[in-house]
Amino acid sequence: MARQITDMSQKLVLASGSAVRASLLRGAGLAFEITVSGVDESAIKAAYQEHKPDSGTYDGLALTLAEAKAQAVVANVDAAALVIGADQLLVLDDKVFDKPRDRDEAKHNLMLFQGRSHCLVGGVVLVQSGQTLWQHCETVTLKMRALSEAFIDAYLDAAGDEVLKSVGAYQLEGLGAHLFEAIEGDYFSILGLPLLPLMAALRAHGGLHHV
Repeated sequence: MARQITDMSQKLVLASGSAVRASLLRGAGLAFEITVSGVDESAIKAAYQEHKPDSGTYDGLALTLAEAKAQAVVANVDAAALVIGADQLLVLDDKVFDKPRDRDEAKHNLMLFQGRSHCLVGGVVLVQSGQTLWQHCETVTLKMRALSEAFIDAYLDAAGDEVLKSVGAYQLEGLGAHLFEAIEGDYFSILGLPLLPLMAALRAHGGLHHV
């Protein structure tokens, strides 16, 4: 377990079941609770796609999803608690991809991604007593290598069901690193949580103090 070098003056709640996001917060020495929101993401995405303001603009959707998750758990936590809501979208050719439902869909998506660049659009918010105190959106670009079908099959064999936990069918911190030739952007954001801006927001809003 990571040592805590910080003093949490207020309860911190992560409104996400993501093991990676939780690991990032623990690694930074933060004490927090987890409450999964249960938000229907598909309904929010469908509504946004229908009324999308500009082609290729997905910051608003990422932030809408992040805030919906945070607001969904506010009623179930202490009024003074700071709630973190976060979401990440994978966008290619103006299309938003969901987590693959099975290996076949993971392979199909990787065949689309290979040899091309796609974007990960991440939104994170900080909510307290129903009020959004802070929000941040960050986009990173990943260039996947040109991959043969045989390589993708071998990768899926090795990675197993872990690929179904990620919207891109990869974990960059693991075997997914073999798929890429370049990335542009913040590493923490690729993993699903822009950690440094979030910690700055926690300090700014009185939730985090160095001891």
